[in-house]
Amino acid sequence: MGAVKVIIDKELKVAFNSLAIYIIYTVFFCITGFICWFSWKNVFYTGQASLSYLFNVFYWTLFFMVPVLTMKSISDERKDGTFELLFTKPIKPWQFLCGKFFAILLQVILCLLLTLPYYITLTSLGHVDYAAGICGYLGLILVSGCYISMGIFASSLTSNTIVAFFVTFAIGIWFQFLFEFIAGLFGSGFIAALFTYLSMGEHFDAIPRGVIDTKDFVYFVSIVTLFLALARYYISRTRA
Repeated sequence: MGAVKVIIDKELKVAFNSLAIYIIYTVFFCITGFICWFSWKNVFYTGQASLSYLFNVFYWTLFFMVPVLTMKSISDERKDGTFELLFTKPIKPWQFLCGKFFAILLQVILCLLLTLPYYITLTSLGHVDYAAGICGYLGLILVSGCYISMGIFASSLTSNTIVAFFVTFAIGIWFQFLFEFIAGLFGSGFIAALFTYLSMGEHFDAIPRGVIDTKDFVYFVSIVTLFLALARYYISRTRA
């Protein structure tokens, strides 16, 4: 774990010494702030304090934000020629990937913590379910973990950060839209159930309402494990 912590510390220092992370955070809060408080369908549209709507706004904003955070994670290492140098040190691919993953996840968690004023404002305006609030944030962290693992995998494929961004975005579209669309084409039966299960929205939607099912938790952990394993495989293959 020592090597993982070193990588996390390095990645966080690089991130917060860069202007990019502050621009990303600013854009995130501008978008979520406008949609939540000033758009025609804001949090007061239904006439009650709605945590579900709040978390839905965060959910879709993260869909676009996380690929920006991950697109340089390994692509820049390849482009700068430091990728091969890293593995001349006593570090294993899984330690390298875990360090990258948790460093970006911490950046996302900090961003979500900074949205607490949104949550506090809603609680002051009406009754809210605090358990649902905690579950909603947990759900966003789990979803972000999935996006991050997809982004790290995409970044491991290329030295071009723009390509990495669009590959991550394309993978995300499958999990957000296309699996659900395909399930709808089949209507019912095993194939429909399979594609429904693969749809990320199917597992997130109930969480902001305070419902966490074991199968949803297993789904998110499985997606993270799958894409980090794919990234590890590709890194190991390209080093050979």
